[in-house]
Formats: sequence, C-alpha cells, structure tokens
Amino acid sequence: MSPRVGFVTFGCRVNQYETQMMRRLLAGDFDPVQGEAEVYLVNACTVTSLAERKARQAIHRLRREHPRAKILLIGCLADAVFQGVSDIQGADLLGGNAWKGRIDEAVSRVLAGEQGVLPLIGPIPFDRERTARPPGRVRALLKVQDGCDYSCTFCRTTQIRGPSRSKSIAAAVSEAQDLVEGGCPEVILTGINLAQYSPSDGDLATLVGRLMTVGGLRRLRLGSINPAGITQHLLEVAASDSRFCPHFHIPLQSGDDATLRRMNRGYTAAFYLSRIKLVRRFLPEATFGADVIVGFPGETEAAFARTCSIVEEVGFVNLHLFRYSPRAGTRAADFPRPVPDRERQDRAQRLARLAGTVRGRCMKAFLGREEQVLIEEARDGHWRGYTRGYIDTVLKGGNGIVTGDEVIVRITGVTGDHLKGEKDG
Repeated sequence: MSPRVGFVTFGCRVNQYETQMMRRLLAGDFDPVQGEAEVYLVNACTVTSLAERKARQAIHRLRREHPRAKILLIGCLADAVFQGVSDIQGADLLGGNAWKGRIDEAVSRVLAGEQGVLPLIGPIPFDRERTARPPGRVRALLKVQDGCDYSCTFCRTTQIRGPSRSKSIAAAVSEAQDLVEGGCPEVILTGINLAQYSPSDGDLATLVGRLMTVGGLRRLRLGSINPAGITQHLLEVAASDSRFCPHFHIPLQSGDDATLRRMNRGYTAAFYLSRIKLVRRFLPEATFGADVIVGFPGETEAAFARTCSIVEEVGFVNLHLFRYSPRAGTRAADFPRPVPDRERQDRAQRLARLAGTVRGRCMKAFLGREEQVLIEEARDGHWRGYTRGYIDTVLKGGNGIVTGDEVIVRITGVTGDHLKGEKDG
C-alpha cells in the first residue's frame, strides 16, 4: 500500500497551483488523500505575520491529532527559515519552494526519518511545472510566472521567490489544453508578478491570444496583476474575444503618492487610476479588485483618506485589506514613524466598512441585468457560481443544470457578498 500524503495549503494562488502540482507528482508512488495520512505537507506562506501564525497553528494541530505522522513544511515559510528571517517549530523536515518540483524525494526523505532543513537546490525547469485538474473544480489555475524583480520595501517575495521567471507560451498553452480536456472550462492565469511575464516567445498579450485557440476553453481570467501589466495591447486582445473575463485584480496598496514611494511601488495614484480608465475604455463592463495595506510606516490620516478616496472612485467589488505588519529582512521593518497598532486597527475597520458600502453599491447595479454564471456547485438547495465579472452568485431552482454549465441568470437581489438570481428561460 502506497504511503498516504495529506496537504494543508496557505497563501496565494501560486501556492494553490503548486499544491496541485505536487499532488500530480506524487500520484505514482504515493497516495494523495484528503484525510488520514502518514505524511502531511504544509505548503505555507510568509508574506504576513498572520500567515505564519496560521501555519504554526496548523502544524501544532497536526502534531496533536496525528502524533505518529510526519510533517513536511514546504515552500516560502521554509525558505524564510533557511534564510534566517523566520523561525518555526514542530515540523519534522523543511524544504524550500525548489523542493516542490522534487516533492517525491522530499517525502521519501521525511518518511526515512530525516529531520531538519533540506539543502538549498535550484528549481526544476519552469516548463516542466504542470498541474492537473483540481478534483471537483470547474476553474483551474495556470501558473505562468514566478519570482519578482521589484523591491517593494514591505515584501519578502524578492528574497524568497528570487528573480522573475516565465513559462514559455508553448508550455502554457499545452498545459491549458490538458486542463480544459480534463474538465475545467475556465482557466485563471497566475504568477507572483504577472505583470513581469516575459517569455522568449512573446508577452502576456501574446499568451492571452494563443490561449484563445485552446479547444473547449470557455473562460479565461487573469489573476492579480500589477498596474504596469495593464497595457493597451493586452486590452485590445482581451476585448477581441468574449471568453476573456473582464475582472481585473490590480493591487493598489495605497492611494497616497508619498506612501507609494516609501513602499517603492513604482507608480503614482494617478497612474493607477489611468489603468482603471484604460481598462474601462476597452471593457466598459469590467469589475475590479485590489489589495490595500493600511498603517504603513509614515502613513498619516490624510494619506489614509486618499486611499479611501480611490476605493470610492474606482468602486471595487473585491478588496483584500491588510494591516501592515513589519517583516524581518525587509527595509520597511526599520522605517521610522510606525503607525500605532490601535490606529492601524481603527483604519482597517473604517476602510472595511467603506469597502463593504462600495461593494454593495456596485452589486446593486447588477439588479435586473442578465449575467453569465459558470455553475460550480450545489449548496443548500441552490446552485452557485461566478459571473464573468467574478461575483459570487446564488441561483434559485434551475432544473436540468449540472456543474460546469454556463447559464444566463437574471439578477434579482443582493445578499451580503452574493448576487441572487433566476435562470433565464
């Protein structure tokens, strides 16, 4: 009987993709499972202190509930430990991101009783990274970029993930074809910094155009993309095919130019807004999401107000809100004028309330409209899925619907974070 391997995943979509890649790589000699296992892989994040705390809690829980199992900590948090900027206890063996491509060896070594930290190795060739359809899912992640050449002062990504690398267009198209043939009609392009996607055989716009040739693909969506990646060429290609989903998650981080300079983000608030305007010129129906950090060192009340103003002006349907937490090894950790924790909490709460109001206003604009919804699951007697603009939608009734169908839904209501609708016809 093959050793059973369980997975616990934290962090970004790249981590989620890499967990599916590891499941595929282990499927020959091991048995990837959802429940009881001999080895547990904790694919952990180090971007925030909260992310690390969640990983520690998961490891302690696994150790308590499965005392005889081995625990392998894999990924960014393990790399941070190797570099001396984080510390974690409770795992039997730690391996950095490069070990994900050699996960069969890493699992064999922890099963053999090896402890400590696996040696630093180089990654496998990017074009060999492939995943399979996630069980029971209709959307699949396709990682086409890794690493980052930016040097944001708050971020560990550059030191943990290394310089930017890109998967070739040919390899990405081949992988997308396999995912679609495996039963995923929607593909989401993802990377650590998708704006830096620059393979030798083209650019992001070229990739989007080539992916539209994949037989059976019904939806193509971009993951998070920094403002510099929003180009006219990309939008021209996107607007030329109705299968491109017009939702753009463009990290903002701050709406204040002085704060953006201290973050070393490389753009101004005006440039950010120019990207929103450019998107709407080509895709008037587009929806937007963003990441925002509140309480960055030196952020004044006036600077925070400018961030709030942009949140109102753009009208985000999704806002990922982070309270700044200093990370060892980053430049911002030593910046003067830290914002007191109580003030960070207060600003986060105020922005969360504003974001909820803005989201509600945006969602009410869909009332009475017809939207295409890709059905993902049945829940509590209703079908649910996402619109092309990436809004969670609950559908009442709908006889004859099956998972994976794309149906026309008339929007009849808004409840919390969901749209409500009825099948048209």
